[in-house]
Amino acid sequence: MTVDFGSLYETAHAAGMAAGYGNKPTPMVVTGGVPGEAAESWYVSEGCCGFAWIEFKGTTPWARWAKAAGKARKSYPTGYSIWVSEFGQSVDRKEAYARAFAKVLTDHGIAAYPNSRLD
Repeated sequence: MTVDFGSLYETAHAAGMAAGYGNKPTPMVVTGGVPGEAAESWYVSEGCCGFAWIEFKGTTPWARWAKAAGKARKSYPTGYSIWVSEFGQSVDRKEAYARAFAKVLTDHGIAAYPNSRLD
């Protein structure tokens, strides 16, 4: 059976976008300033800042397609990854996207794992 990886990517991306927009980030207040001066506070409605991506083995037909299509890049220490560029700096929304994207791939027999880190 031949898989249309372009359509699979679009399906995973659509699932990720829906999950990201459907996610309600936990807002935060950041307080700081210069010592000896009055502290300032900022309300951040999109929550914590961070990054997210989807990782998968680099020796699969999916990985070869994703690399050739310009959708994935080498990941450290092995494999490939797709970076989540959507949703500004909101790590909550980016993580939701990565989880949904990885689930679509996994549901189609491609082992994929969401990952993230705070900035």
